[in-house]
Formats: sequence, structure tokens, C-alpha cells
Amino acid sequence: MNEIQVELKRVFLGQDDVVKQVLASLLAGGHVLIEGKPGLGKTHLVLALANTFGADFGRIQFTPDLMPSDVSGFTLFDMKSQTFQLRKGPVFTNLLLADEINRAPAKTQSALLEVMQEQQVTIDGDSLPLDAPFMTLATENPIEQEGTYPLPEAQLDRFLMKVVIDYPAKATEEMIVSQVTQRAGGKGLNPNAVREVCTKQDILSAQQECADVRVVAEVVKYAVELCRATRETGVISLGAGTRGAISLIQVAKAYALMAGRDFVTPDDVKDASLPVLRHRVQLSPEFLISGQTVDEAVSQIVQSVEAPRI
Repeated sequence: MNEIQVELKRVFLGQDDVVKQVLASLLAGGHVLIEGKPGLGKTHLVLALANTFGADFGRIQFTPDLMPSDVSGFTLFDMKSQTFQLRKGPVFTNLLLADEINRAPAKTQSALLEVMQEQQVTIDGDSLPLDAPFMTLATENPIEQEGTYPLPEAQLDRFLMKVVIDYPAKATEEMIVSQVTQRAGGKGLNPNAVREVCTKQDILSAQQECADVRVVAEVVKYAVELCRATRETGVISLGAGTRGAISLIQVAKAYALMAGRDFVTPDDVKDASLPVLRHRVQLSPEFLISGQTVDEAVSQIVQSVEAPRI
């Protein structure tokens, strides 16, 4: 995992926290919703990640006229053989980039629900499993509202983490501009330039090791208390459910493993709280009017819940 981080940071500069969160989600076997303004390298990151372990890569550009069959696939009658032939959709891959997922209506967005939860696709009554590992990385642009369809709460809950990419620091931005423009067509910092440092089987083995990381009862209780606290405050109208607590432990295990430990600490859970909970809660209308953000509300709740001493 350290070697993958090194390779990603060669072509994706100044976003160490983003890289850590995406890799933690890969280790935990979850999916990521990436939010960021245009031109900050969201697609770039996913392409580079696929190249580091030889993964198959698929991309769907979500648009208002995209149909569910364009995502999952369909059967087509072949006149020559007089049989129905399966045409698999782009979801049959290892890393799936769902680009600008909020540009498609709910009918099309829902085509990903079974894929993300069950890692299978049902076409004409037949359930077809996907090859492991499988991970969906969906992107959305936070600044455009026209022609977009907000993701329903049930689908948001399927994402293990919501990762926010912000503008890089000034010095880093200067470095990015310099390196990208060194090659014709702005092809510097090419995501295809990263080394393949491991195999898909290595990733599956790492995911099993992640699941085997030890968590004591006090840490599990802490994760549950954090999620319950989001339901018991007046700041939030919709709190995190049980899947939120499960996700906290999954990501905390990944953080522990990436730090070289075989046990989870309360700090691992605390570090995971913001990316895991920010898309699972909704602010009350009165607090939205005041200008408070979800991240601020979640951070206040985390500070209010006492962490166990272990």
C-alpha cells in the first residue's frame, strides 16, 4: 500500500489525504464518492490507481439521457444465430469511474445499487457476478445545480466514504502547471506512467488482512455512539444509520493496517468520522440558513463524544 501511495503521489500532487482515503476504501472493499470542482484531477486519480495493480478500468460518463441498460448491459437478439446475445455494460470491470453521477436521473443512478451492494448484475433474470476486486468511484461537481439530480439518501449510504478534493496549495499548483505543460497536449503527469507495484490478487489478500484487524468492544461502542449522536442533536435532521457505524469500523481497520498495526485505536475511528459520516447526515433547515456546513456539524459531534481510553 505504501508503494501504491508513492506511485499515486508522483502524478497526483498535493492531495495526500485524498490518496489515503481512497486507498483505505479500496482496502475495506468499499466505494467512494469524490466531490470536487472541475480540473482537480478526480479522473486522473482513478486512472493512476487502476494502473498500480493492473486492474481493469471502466468509465461511464453520466448524462440525463443515459439509460440503466447503458450501465449494466443488455441482451440483443442475433438474427444470424437466432439467439439472444449478452452485451455486458461498463460495470463489468475492477475499478469503475462513474463520472458526474449526479447528471443522470434516479432511474439510471439506481442501476448501480445492486452492483455496489451485491457485486453482481441482473440482466433478464440472470444474476452475473463481477470479478473481484470491484470498486466504484463516483464523481460529482458541487458548483453546478442545473441539469443535475441529487443522489437519494439510500444510494449515498452505499458509498463507504465521501472524499472532498479542494484546491492545492499555491506552490503545489505551480508545480502541477509546470509539469503538465512540459509535454505536448498537456500530457505531463500521465497516469499511465505509474508502475504496476502489485497484482489484483495482492489487493484481495490485503483486503482479507484488513478484515482480520482486531477491534475491541470499547472501540466498537465508540463508533456506535458517534453515529447515535448524529441522531440525537438538533443540528441534524437525518442522522447516520447502522451502516454508518459499520463503515467507521471498516475504514478504521484500513487506517490501522496502513499504519502497520493489527489493531484499531479510537483515533483511527476519529480520523475516519468525517469522510464516512458527511454524506450520511442532513442539516436541519434552520442551521442550513445560518450557513453552517455538514463538515462543521460532524466535527462538533465528534468532539462532543468522549473517546475510550485503551
